[in-house]
Amino acid sequence: MVRGFAILLLLQFLGELISTGLNLPIPGNVLGMGLLLLALNLKLVRTEWVEEAVELLLSHLALFFVPAGVGVMVYFDLIAAEWLPIVVSTVLSTFVVMAVTGWVARLLEKRGAPGDA
Repeated sequence: MVRGFAILLLLQFLGELISTGLNLPIPGNVLGMGLLLLALNLKLVRTEWVEEAVELLLSHLALFFVPAGVGVMVYFDLIAAEWLPIVVSTVLSTFVVMAVTGWVARLLEKRGAPGDA
């Protein structure tokens, strides 16, 4: 498990370095996840190495949302004053995501699975 956490933290740190060093608008932890995906696809990191650490983190995933929820409560007055635009944008963006997901699924269905002839 220690090796898994070391790999995850190293990739997150590299993502932070890239994000900060190149002044990118993408958060370092997102770049770190991309680096993890790349490392797994290139077989530089084996799934078994990170599996135990990932399962532990996922089992406690709800705890990672507590700081964000507390942070939102700091802006409760602003949220109360701007509730309508927040609700409208949330609902509209949900429908946009659903529509784009459906559109992509249709495109992928038309292409067929690899190996289908």
